[in-house]
Amino acid sequence: MASTAPPSRHALVVVNARSGSGCGPERAEELTALFAQAGLEAEVVMAHDADALRAALERAHSQGTRLVVAGGGDGTQAAVAASLAGTDSVQGVLPLGTLNHFAKDLGIPPKLEDAVRTIAQGRVLQVDVGEVNGHVFINNSSLGLYPEIVRERELQRMHLGKSKWRALASATLRATQRPHGLAVRIASEAEDQVRRTPFVFIGNNRYTMEGLDIGARESLQGGELALYMARRRGRLALLQLALRALFKRLDQAEDFEMVTGEAFVIGTHEARIRVATDGEIAMLATPLHYRIRRGALRVMVPAPAPPAK
Repeated sequence: MASTAPPSRHALVVVNARSGSGCGPERAEELTALFAQAGLEAEVVMAHDADALRAALERAHSQGTRLVVAGGGDGTQAAVAASLAGTDSVQGVLPLGTLNHFAKDLGIPPKLEDAVRTIAQGRVLQVDVGEVNGHVFINNSSLGLYPEIVRERELQRMHLGKSKWRALASATLRATQRPHGLAVRIASEAEDQVRRTPFVFIGNNRYTMEGLDIGARESLQGGELALYMARRRGRLALLQLALRALFKRLDQAEDFEMVTGEAFVIGTHEARIRVATDGEIAMLATPLHYRIRRGALRVMVPAPAPPAK
Protein backbone atom coordinates (compact mmCIF):
# COMPACT_ATOMS: atom_id res chain seq x y z
CA MET A 1 0.00 0.00 0.00
CA ALA A 2 1.32 3.44 -0.88
CA SER A 3 0.24 7.05 -0.93
CA THR A 4 1.90 10.18 -2.24
CA ALA A 5 3.38 13.10 -0.28
CA PRO A 6 4.72 13.09 3.31
CA PRO A 7 2.21 13.28 6.20
CA SER A 8 3.54 16.64 7.41
CA ARG A 9 5.62 19.59 6.21
CA HIS A 10 7.49 19.48 9.51
CA ALA A 11 10.06 16.77 10.20
CA LEU A 12 12.02 15.74 13.25
CA VAL A 13 15.41 14.63 11.92
CA VAL A 14 17.31 12.43 14.37
CA VAL A 15 20.93 11.93 13.31
CA ASN A 16 23.32 9.44 14.85
CA ALA A 17 26.35 11.68 15.34
CA ARG A 18 28.62 8.61 15.29
CA SER A 19 27.34 7.14 12.02
CA GLY A 20 29.80 6.49 9.20
CA SER A 21 32.76 8.82 9.49
CA GLY A 22 30.96 10.98 12.03
CA CYS A 23 28.56 13.91 11.82
CA GLY A 24 29.52 17.24 13.32
CA PRO A 25 27.53 20.47 13.89
CA GLU A 26 28.05 21.44 10.24
CA ARG A 27 25.97 18.42 9.21
CA ALA A 28 22.99 19.76 11.18
CA GLU A 29 23.24 23.08 9.36
CA GLU A 30 23.56 21.32 6.01
CA LEU A 31 20.47 19.18 6.68
CA THR A 32 18.38 22.13 7.83
CA ALA A 33 19.22 23.95 4.60
CA LEU A 34 18.55 20.90 2.39
CA PHE A 35 15.14 20.28 3.95
CA ALA A 36 14.23 23.95 3.60
CA GLN A 37 15.16 23.84 -0.10
CA ALA A 38 12.91 20.78 -0.46
CA GLY A 39 9.99 22.59 1.19
CA LEU A 40 10.12 20.94 4.61
CA GLU A 41 10.76 22.53 8.00
CA ALA A 42 13.25 20.34 9.84
CA GLU A 43 14.23 20.18 13.48
CA VAL A 44 17.60 18.43 13.50
CA VAL A 45 18.73 16.57 16.62
CA MET A 46 22.31 15.26 16.76
CA ALA A 47 22.22 12.17 18.99
CA HIS A 48 25.65 11.30 20.39
CA ASP A 49 24.57 8.14 22.21
CA ALA A 50 21.67 5.71 22.59
CA ASP A 51 20.12 7.67 25.45
CA ALA A 52 19.95 10.84 23.34
CA LEU A 53 18.42 8.92 20.46
CA ARG A 54 15.85 7.36 22.78
CA ALA A 55 14.98 10.73 24.33
CA ALA A 56 14.42 12.30 20.89
CA LEU A 57 12.10 9.46 19.85
CA GLU A 58 10.14 9.66 23.11
CA ARG A 59 9.68 13.38 22.57
CA ALA A 60 8.50 12.78 19.01
CA HIS A 61 5.96 10.26 20.26
CA SER A 62 4.66 12.53 23.05
CA GLN A 63 4.31 15.47 20.64
CA GLY A 64 2.56 13.40 17.99
CA THR A 65 5.21 14.08 15.35
CA ARG A 66 4.02 12.58 12.07
CA LEU A 67 7.31 12.55 10.13
CA VAL A 68 10.47 11.27 11.84
CA VAL A 69 13.64 11.08 9.78
CA ALA A 70 16.45 8.73 10.79
CA GLY A 71 19.95 9.80 9.78
CA GLY A 72 22.42 6.96 10.16
CA GLY A 73 23.09 3.34 9.33
CA ASP A 74 20.95 0.26 9.80
CA GLY A 75 21.16 0.34 13.60
CA THR A 76 19.78 3.89 13.68
CA GLN A 77 17.09 3.07 11.12
CA ALA A 78 16.07 0.04 13.21
CA ALA A 79 15.86 2.07 16.43
CA VAL A 80 13.56 4.62 14.79
CA ALA A 81 11.51 1.88 13.11
CA ALA A 82 10.98 0.14 16.45
CA SER A 83 9.52 3.39 17.79
CA LEU A 84 7.25 4.03 14.79
CA ALA A 85 6.08 0.51 13.85
CA GLY A 86 2.36 0.10 14.38
CA THR A 87 1.69 3.86 14.43
CA ASP A 88 0.47 6.36 11.82
CA SER A 89 3.82 8.18 11.84
CA VAL A 90 6.11 7.90 8.84
CA GLN A 91 9.85 7.26 8.76
CA GLY A 92 12.21 9.09 6.43
CA VAL A 93 15.58 7.50 5.66
CA LEU A 94 18.90 9.32 5.32
CA PRO A 95 21.60 6.70 4.56
CA LEU A 96 24.50 8.08 6.61
CA GLY A 97 25.94 4.76 7.78
CA THR A 98 28.57 2.43 6.40
CA LEU A 99 26.45 -0.24 4.68
CA ASN A 100 22.86 1.11 4.61
CA HIS A 101 21.18 -2.19 3.65
CA PHE A 102 17.69 -0.97 4.59
CA ALA A 103 18.05 2.17 2.47
CA LYS A 104 19.34 0.19 -0.52
CA ASP A 105 16.49 -2.33 -0.35
CA LEU A 106 13.99 0.55 -0.30
CA GLY A 107 15.65 2.23 -3.27
CA ILE A 108 16.67 5.33 -1.29
CA PRO A 109 19.24 7.39 -3.26
CA PRO A 110 22.70 7.38 -1.63
CA LYS A 111 23.34 11.11 -2.19
CA LEU A 112 22.14 13.16 0.75
CA GLU A 113 20.31 15.82 -1.26
CA ASP A 114 18.50 13.16 -3.28
CA ALA A 115 17.49 11.30 -0.10
CA VAL A 116 16.08 14.55 1.34
CA ARG A 117 14.17 15.13 -1.91
CA THR A 118 12.74 11.62 -1.62
CA ILE A 119 11.39 12.44 1.84
CA ALA A 120 9.82 15.66 0.57
CA GLN A 121 8.49 14.44 -2.77
CA GLY A 122 8.26 10.66 -2.51
CA ARG A 123 5.45 8.32 -1.51
CA VAL A 124 4.50 6.53 1.70
CA LEU A 125 4.97 2.77 1.55
CA GLN A 126 3.91 0.26 4.20
CA VAL A 127 6.61 -2.35 4.72
CA ASP A 128 7.00 -5.38 6.96
CA VAL A 129 9.16 -5.60 10.06
CA GLY A 130 10.33 -8.66 11.94
CA GLU A 131 10.14 -9.16 15.68
CA VAL A 132 11.83 -11.50 18.15
CA ASN A 133 10.72 -11.55 21.78
CA GLY A 134 9.41 -8.00 21.37
CA HIS A 135 12.57 -6.67 19.65
CA VAL A 136 11.82 -5.17 16.22
CA PHE A 137 14.22 -5.67 13.31
CA ILE A 138 14.06 -4.23 9.80
CA ASN A 139 16.72 -6.36 8.11
CA ASN A 140 17.57 -9.57 9.93
CA SER A 141 18.27 -11.38 13.15
CA SER A 142 20.72 -14.18 13.80
CA LEU A 143 22.12 -16.50 16.42
CA GLY A 144 25.21 -18.65 16.59
CA LEU A 145 28.37 -17.61 14.77
CA TYR A 146 27.40 -14.09 13.63
CA PRO A 147 26.62 -12.60 17.08
CA GLU A 148 29.95 -14.01 18.26
CA ILE A 149 31.75 -12.24 15.40
CA VAL A 150 30.05 -8.94 16.24
CA ARG A 151 30.91 -9.30 19.93
CA GLU A 152 34.55 -10.12 19.12
CA ARG A 153 34.70 -7.19 16.68
CA GLU A 154 33.50 -4.70 19.27
CA LEU A 155 35.94 -6.04 21.87
CA GLN A 156 38.85 -5.59 19.44
CA ARG A 157 37.74 -2.07 18.53
CA MET A 158 37.35 -1.14 22.20
CA HIS A 159 40.51 -2.68 23.64
CA LEU A 160 42.89 -2.75 20.67
CA GLY A 161 41.77 0.39 18.85
CA LYS A 162 41.38 -1.36 15.51
CA SER A 163 39.37 0.16 12.68
CA LYS A 164 35.93 -1.30 12.04
CA TRP A 165 37.00 -3.29 8.97
CA ARG A 166 40.27 -4.56 10.47
CA ALA A 167 38.41 -5.60 13.61
CA LEU A 168 35.75 -7.37 11.52
CA ALA A 169 38.33 -9.35 9.52
CA SER A 170 40.24 -10.33 12.66
CA ALA A 171 37.04 -11.22 14.55
CA THR A 172 35.81 -13.39 11.67
CA LEU A 173 39.07 -15.31 11.55
CA ARG A 174 39.12 -15.85 15.33
CA ALA A 175 35.45 -16.86 15.49
CA THR A 176 35.66 -19.37 12.64
CA GLN A 177 38.66 -21.05 14.31
CA ARG A 178 36.57 -21.94 17.35
CA PRO A 179 34.24 -24.96 17.29
CA HIS A 180 30.67 -24.00 16.46
CA GLY A 181 27.62 -26.21 16.41
CA LEU A 182 24.38 -24.73 17.64
CA ALA A 183 21.66 -27.28 18.42
CA VAL A 184 18.24 -25.77 17.69
CA ARG A 185 14.64 -26.91 17.53
CA ILE A 186 12.66 -24.85 15.02
CA ALA A 187 8.87 -24.90 15.12
CA SER A 188 6.89 -23.35 12.26
CA GLU A 189 3.41 -23.57 10.76
CA ALA A 190 4.59 -26.35 8.45
CA GLU A 191 6.77 -28.59 10.66
CA ASP A 192 9.19 -28.96 13.55
CA GLN A 193 12.87 -29.48 12.83
CA VAL A 194 15.94 -30.26 14.91
CA ARG A 195 19.25 -29.14 13.48
CA ARG A 196 22.88 -28.57 14.44
CA THR A 197 24.27 -25.61 12.52
CA PRO A 198 26.94 -22.92 13.02
CA PHE A 199 24.34 -20.16 12.73
CA VAL A 200 20.70 -19.37 12.05
CA PHE A 201 19.82 -16.25 10.03
CA ILE A 202 16.24 -14.92 9.98
CA GLY A 203 15.43 -12.30 7.36
CA ASN A 204 12.58 -9.81 7.23
CA ASN A 205 11.43 -11.24 3.87
CA ARG A 206 13.63 -13.27 1.53
CA TYR A 207 17.27 -12.48 0.90
CA THR A 208 19.31 -13.25 -2.19
CA MET A 209 22.19 -15.33 -0.86
CA GLU A 210 24.06 -15.90 -4.11
CA GLY A 211 25.77 -14.15 -6.99
CA LEU A 212 26.36 -10.41 -7.09
CA ASP A 213 23.19 -9.54 -5.16
CA ILE A 214 24.23 -11.23 -1.91
CA GLY A 215 22.31 -9.74 0.98
CA ALA A 216 19.70 -7.92 -1.14
CA ARG A 217 15.91 -8.25 -0.94
CA GLU A 218 13.51 -7.80 -3.82
CA SER A 219 10.67 -6.80 -1.51
CA LEU A 220 9.89 -5.79 2.06
CA GLN A 221 6.20 -6.49 1.54
CA GLY A 222 6.18 -10.27 1.14
CA GLY A 223 4.68 -10.86 4.57
CA GLU A 224 7.08 -13.64 5.54
CA LEU A 225 10.22 -14.43 7.46
CA ALA A 226 12.98 -16.34 5.68
CA LEU A 227 15.09 -18.57 7.91
CA TYR A 228 18.49 -19.73 6.65
CA MET A 229 20.76 -22.35 8.22
CA ALA A 230 24.33 -22.99 7.10
CA ARG A 231 24.94 -26.52 5.83
CA ARG A 232 28.73 -26.33 6.44
CA ARG A 233 30.00 -26.96 9.98
CA GLY A 234 33.72 -27.64 10.44
CA ARG A 235 36.29 -24.89 11.03
CA LEU A 236 37.73 -25.13 7.51
CA ALA A 237 34.22 -25.21 6.02
CA LEU A 238 33.25 -22.08 7.97
CA LEU A 239 36.36 -20.24 6.79
CA GLN A 240 35.56 -21.27 3.21
CA LEU A 241 32.01 -20.03 3.66
CA ALA A 242 33.28 -16.67 4.92
CA LEU A 243 35.63 -16.36 1.94
CA ARG A 244 32.87 -17.34 -0.51
CA ALA A 245 30.66 -14.66 1.03
CA LEU A 246 33.46 -12.07 0.80
CA PHE A 247 33.98 -12.77 -2.90
CA LYS A 248 30.24 -13.12 -3.60
CA ARG A 249 30.46 -16.79 -4.51
CA LEU A 250 27.72 -18.16 -2.28
CA ASP A 251 25.20 -20.61 -3.69
CA GLN A 252 21.88 -20.62 -1.86
CA ALA A 253 21.03 -24.25 -2.61
CA GLU A 254 24.53 -25.54 -1.78
CA ASP A 255 25.40 -23.42 1.24
CA PHE A 256 22.06 -22.91 3.00
CA GLU A 257 18.84 -24.60 3.99
CA MET A 258 15.90 -22.17 3.84
CA VAL A 259 12.48 -22.24 5.49
CA THR A 260 9.85 -19.50 5.14
CA GLY A 261 6.84 -18.68 7.29
CA GLU A 262 5.02 -16.00 9.22
CA ALA A 263 6.36 -17.15 12.59
CA PHE A 264 9.03 -19.39 14.12
CA VAL A 265 9.75 -20.58 17.63
CA ILE A 266 13.42 -21.46 18.12
CA GLY A 267 14.49 -23.43 21.16
CA THR A 268 18.01 -24.23 22.36
CA HIS A 269 19.57 -25.97 25.36
CA GLU A 270 20.45 -22.59 26.83
CA ALA A 271 18.07 -20.57 29.00
CA ARG A 272 19.44 -17.36 27.42
CA ILE A 273 21.26 -16.89 24.16
CA ARG A 274 23.10 -14.08 22.40
CA VAL A 275 20.99 -12.77 19.50
CA ALA A 276 21.83 -10.17 16.86
CA THR A 277 19.11 -7.89 15.49
CA ASP A 278 20.26 -5.51 12.75
CA GLY A 279 23.80 -5.68 14.11
CA GLU A 280 22.85 -4.99 17.74
CA ILE A 281 23.52 -7.77 20.27
CA ALA A 282 21.26 -8.73 23.19
CA MET A 283 20.93 -11.70 25.53
CA LEU A 284 17.39 -13.04 25.10
CA ALA A 285 15.49 -15.73 26.98
CA THR A 286 14.65 -18.89 25.06
CA PRO A 287 12.61 -20.04 23.32
CA LEU A 288 12.87 -17.24 20.78
CA HIS A 289 9.51 -16.20 19.34
CA TYR A 290 9.88 -14.72 15.86
CA ARG A 291 7.04 -13.21 13.84
CA ILE A 292 6.48 -11.01 10.82
CA ARG A 293 4.44 -7.82 11.26
CA ARG A 294 2.88 -7.15 7.87
CA GLY A 295 2.91 -3.53 6.73
CA ALA A 296 3.65 -2.30 10.25
CA LEU A 297 6.06 0.46 9.22
CA ARG A 298 5.21 3.46 7.04
CA VAL A 299 8.29 4.80 5.23
CA MET A 300 9.02 7.39 2.55
CA VAL A 301 10.38 5.91 -0.69
CA PRO A 302 10.98 7.37 -4.17
CA ALA A 303 7.90 8.18 -6.23
CA PRO A 304 7.42 5.87 -9.23
CA ALA A 305 8.95 7.04 -12.49
CA PRO A 306 6.43 8.58 -14.91
CA PRO A 307 5.33 6.26 -17.72
CA ALA A 308 7.34 6.51 -20.90
CA LYS A 309 5.65 8.44 -23.70
